[in-house]
Formats: sequence, C-alpha cells, structure tokens
Amino acid sequence: MPIATLDVVVLDTPAPLALATFYQAVLGGTVEQPADYWVELHGPGVKLAFQEAPDMVPPTWPSPDNSQQFHLDLNVPDLEAAESQVLALGARPLDTRPDRSFRVYADPSGHPFCLCRQ
Repeated sequence: MPIATLDVVVLDTPAPLALATFYQAVLGGTVEQPADYWVELHGPGVKLAFQEAPDMVPPTWPSPDNSQQFHLDLNVPDLEAAESQVLALGARPLDTRPDRSFRVYADPSGHPFCLCRQ
C-alpha cells in the first residue's frame, strides 16, 4: 500500500506566470494563479506548479558538477515539428542530435526537458 500519491510537480522560477504560459503552449490546459508567487497549470494528465524563486540559478546540462535536479520527458509525434514550436516559444537547445529518439532543451527559466518521439 502506498504512503502517498503524487499531487503536483513544482518548478522554481523567477517568473511563474511566464513559465506556466510556456508550458501551457506546449502541453495545453489552463493556467490558474491563486497567489502572486504561485501559478498552476491544469491539463489532461498533467498538473504543474510554478513557484517564484527570484534568485534561482538554472542547472547546467550536462554537468557532473551541477545537478539538473529533475527534467520532464514530453512525448511528441514529430520531433522536427515539436522542436520548431518549442524554440519559437523560447526554449533553448541543449542536445539535439538527430540520431536519437529524443532531444534535450531548456525552458525559459533554464530547466531541462526532453522531447521524445512517441
């Protein structure tokens, strides 16, 4: 029997509403802002929250000396199309080698995420 169930994944960011809007454009759903420092994204199969952290230092990827802390794997039907869309939204490429079934990007606050071919 589990002790708990996962409610939400929370990302620190200097700009909660901007980062929630980025992920809303990528994943869909609705953005709610119950407090100035806290924004939530609710969508089918996803609940993310974005917590204000003005002094957040983005992780370095890849780096054995600076942990990435976590990353999101996002399934997409077409890597090329998804890549151009996330780049237009403000993502930054980290590792986009074409010979793999996934590509790594940083969101506008610097958190790594992967687009993975379904």
